[in-house]
Amino acid sequence: MQIAGRTAIVTGGGAGIGAAIARALVDAGARVVVTDVDAVAVERVADALSARVPGSAVALAGDASSVDHIDAAVALAQDRFGPVAFYFANAGIAGAPGLAATDDEWATALDVNLLAHIRAARRLVPEWVERGEGYFVSTASAAGLLTQLGSATYSVTKHAVVGFAEWLNVTYADQGVRVSCLCPMGVDTKLLRPGDIDDDPQAQLMQRAVESAGEVLTPERVAADVLDAVEDERFLILPHPEVLDMYRQKGSDYDRWLRGMRRVQQGLAAATGTA
Repeated sequence: MQIAGRTAIVTGGGAGIGAAIARALVDAGARVVVTDVDAVAVERVADALSARVPGSAVALAGDASSVDHIDAAVALAQDRFGPVAFYFANAGIAGAPGLAATDDEWATALDVNLLAHIRAARRLVPEWVERGEGYFVSTASAAGLLTQLGSATYSVTKHAVVGFAEWLNVTYADQGVRVSCLCPMGVDTKLLRPGDIDDDPQAQLMQRAVESAGEVLTPERVAADVLDAVEDERFLILPHPEVLDMYRQKGSDYDRWLRGMRRVQQGLAAATGTA
């Protein structure tokens, strides 16, 4: 789908992958509403984009999982730039460990990592069906195809994101709505490296699991892969191509894969003192 001249919304755009996607969109000729819960960070990103290409971006601070915020982002985009053609549901949180995660932590992870996508699609997809085109891009994770050692909430919600994106594609692609799902492994962002995990063995386990699985990519590299996939209208976006081999191994012998993951977890747990 052509990007130049179109309007996009990017959530979680105050830093990391979201900010990189917003820059790539502007460079490709799109106009962008950038949203983030961090008002200072998202204003900084939008100002830099407008300095790069005057009038190309505007910021909106708020919670990406809020229906009111989604409505406000769509209204702002339509008012400033025109109908929304692209929605990048990129905002996410790292989550919490296993059975120790509280109901509140589960609820927050489900809200931000999954329901934000569902609520945005509910708002935009009917309009796109009427127009005969639109594009929804969900940021999931390789954890959504495999799993995430150290965080049950992250693993479960990212699996759900992949499932929802698949459902959207199957249900609406023949009506002009395109859907892609981004599933990277390690990306050099605060989500992977928050800098405050010295006293949190489970967070250390999660970080080591990601960093040891493959190359840690820059957000800019991931954003370039995202735009290539959008232009090709390709569903699965794998900045780490080795994830596909891992996914195939998982599907070909699930029990063997689970045994292998337990061995990896045991090794990482010994290294982080959680064994």
